[in-house]
Amino acid sequence: MSATQRSYVMSRVHSKDTQPELALRRALHAAGYRFRLYGALPRSQLSALKKEHREIRLRGDRLPGSPDLVFSARNKVIFVNGCFWHGHDCPAGKRQPTSNTEYWFPKLQATIVRDQRNRLELETLGWEALTLWECELKQMDDVLCRAIHFLGAPRNSQKY
Repeated sequence: MSATQRSYVMSRVHSKDTQPELALRRALHAAGYRFRLYGALPRSQLSALKKEHREIRLRGDRLPGSPDLVFSARNKVIFVNGCFWHGHDCPAGKRQPTSNTEYWFPKLQATIVRDQRNRLELETLGWEALTLWECELKQMDDVLCRAIHFLGAPRNSQKY
């Protein structure tokens, strides 16, 4: 692959609104769940967290790690992680870059360390987190069951 082709492919990789994330959002919304996106919190909840936990830096109005889905009434968040980028233990996550390894290895390792730090900070703030992997989202029914088990029943729905 030429440098131009690689540049084009990499420019198409996004961190928000990925296909797996959109599929999960649609499924959870259809099941009756309501959520905020990208770690956003209501102002009242954010103010209380900032006063209570001054040691944890909250950037803007977002939780650590900017979780993909935030269920603020339940103090629960869901991360939808790409297997390669976040080092999942699956074939895609175990695949290692073959070129420019001096750049990629530290970058991918730093992502794993950052994810661990963010999970710890969320726990300190009193939040529970569920990580769903890109490869798991191919079986949406299984993932939806895991998410429902993690979140509890939807507030205004007897569907599940």
